[in-house]
Amino acid sequence: MADMFKQRAKKLAAERAPLAERMRPHEPASYLGQQHLVGPEGALAGVLTGAEGATVRNMILWGPPGTGKTTLARLVAERSGMVFEPLSATNSGVKDIREMLDRARLRLGADSQGTLVFIDEIHRFNKSQQDSLLHAAEDGLITLIGATTENPSFEVNAALLSRCRVHVLKPLDEAALSDLLDRAL
Repeated sequence: MADMFKQRAKKLAAERAPLAERMRPHEPASYLGQQHLVGPEGALAGVLTGAEGATVRNMILWGPPGTGKTTLARLVAERSGMVFEPLSATNSGVKDIREMLDRARLRLGADSQGTLVFIDEIHRFNKSQQDSLLHAAEDGLITLIGATTENPSFEVNAALLSRCRVHVLKPLDEAALSDLLDRAL
């Protein structure tokens, strides 16, 4: 009976979600643009297709607004079987990070499930907030994906940046934007 209510609540929440959320792709084939990352020869192709031996590494997604950074992080989490833990650097602090790390530790110990931590606007974290992620990312407690519109070489501290691969997202081309509009209408 409880499952029936959960399914109904999930359906209603999906129907009431903002347009951007309803349009968010849940399959790599539906993701528009960024072929240099998600295409057959892309840097993230193996992870997104479930290729044997493909592992998700800590990364920074750097690109202009609206290029699919959050969507790409969600796809990586879904395809790799990790729990997606989003944080926004604009309204999170070290306490929020510690609570999230505690949940990740419990999850890993209880059922060996990994946690993908997505930090939107990671460049807005100060040095101590960024430092609080170091050991967890380095030791494999979490997989970190940070998103930024600013050059990470200047805005992300060197210690954290050295533990991440930077992927540059390009502005969507006219064809991708046209496809997005068609989907929305």
